[in-house]
Amino acid sequence: MNCMWTLLLTRELCAGRGTVLLQAAFKRDLLRLQRNGCIQNSRLVPMRHIQASTALGTVKSKSTPSVKDYKDKDNEKGSASRSLVTMEDLFERVSRDSKNKATFQKAVDMFCQQDIRRRGHVEFIYAALKKMPEFGVERDINVYNKILDVFPKEVFVPRNFIQRMFNHYPRQQECGIQVLEQMENYGIMPNKETKVLLFQIFGDKSHPVRKYQRLMYWFPKFKHVNPYPVPDPLPQDPIDLARLSLQRITADMDAKVTVYQFPFVETLDSGKTIEYPHIVGIQSPDQQSLLADHNPDRPVFVEGPFRLWLKKTCVYYYTLRAELLPPEERKEVIDPERNFYYPMYLDFDLDRDLWDDEEFDIDEVEEGPVFAMCMAGAGDQATLAKWIVGLQETNPVLSRTPVVFRLAPGPRELQPSTDLEDSGDEEMAPAQHLKQDF
Repeated sequence: MNCMWTLLLTRELCAGRGTVLLQAAFKRDLLRLQRNGCIQNSRLVPMRHIQASTALGTVKSKSTPSVKDYKDKDNEKGSASRSLVTMEDLFERVSRDSKNKATFQKAVDMFCQQDIRRRGHVEFIYAALKKMPEFGVERDINVYNKILDVFPKEVFVPRNFIQRMFNHYPRQQECGIQVLEQMENYGIMPNKETKVLLFQIFGDKSHPVRKYQRLMYWFPKFKHVNPYPVPDPLPQDPIDLARLSLQRITADMDAKVTVYQFPFVETLDSGKTIEYPHIVGIQSPDQQSLLADHNPDRPVFVEGPFRLWLKKTCVYYYTLRAELLPPEERKEVIDPERNFYYPMYLDFDLDRDLWDDEEFDIDEVEEGPVFAMCMAGAGDQATLAKWIVGLQETNPVLSRTPVVFRLAPGPRELQPSTDLEDSGDEEMAPAQHLKQDF
């Protein structure tokens, strides 16, 4: 009977209707105890009323949270999340006036002063690496050392061989390797301060220290491997930049660079100003001889612009070339390396395997000769016509040869087209003999 009563009470409690049964059970047990003599004087014992749990939904307690309380808690969480400043917002807040090395270091110092334990230092370092090009400090070794100094010292150093074997603190080590990889991408050589910081942060057998050792081994070997290095930084003068670019394109060391026009600004009587772009050309003695032997009845073509990248700077150049001659008009050129006693082709009967492929797919594209190249501040026809006029002084055959302009849409920032229309009478006067064909 007691078991049945317990099961019934449990079922009613689960259904949320156990208040009446609890009161009945309390009275029933109290009468049984009085009959058995367990309670001698019930007046001396205070009555304890049984209350149902708030989880059962039978009685509403004062501590039961309402919908309003939950909304208040959500508002508090929202305000707390809005009060938190992300790592990228820290850089934006510091660099409201200007983005330079001083403001970047100020943001790093502010993060280090916020918490002595440097909580969130991994996220901050990733954000700092991302923001470095915006502040112009991606090639400063002192800034990289300052970023490494954000790591807590002697915390990630393995204490025994087991920690060292199982990649102690892998997330922090990957972050340190990422700092060194960005230094490698920008060609920054680590110094002694970098080594000391890595030893203090990760220990002597860690992955960032091994990455540092590989950088110190390979960087000196490949530092001067390029026989034609690009100067760092690049010249800011457009004429010097054009001269450097044309010399890198031309394979002939005897080629001569000529400045046909310096950039200047002309002020008319009406008060209007006209900007004239720079024109820099290059031509080698072999190209002059090829142009001298060119048939004046065949036109030459001015083509461009073609892109040339010098690190992160893109420049454009133009070429003066001719079409390829027909096979019956070509002359065989005997190079100085050819010898009658030792021909350049030797037919050896070498043993071939059954699966050797003796067929080669070679795409040979023959092009016409290139007579000259130039770089100009504007890619319009009037500017390039001045280049052709300047070439006529050293190449008289151009005065009798038709010139066809094959220009693609290119950069026209230095000289708008409106200025060219206004000053067309002055600029097109020496180029009236040029012909245009479409």
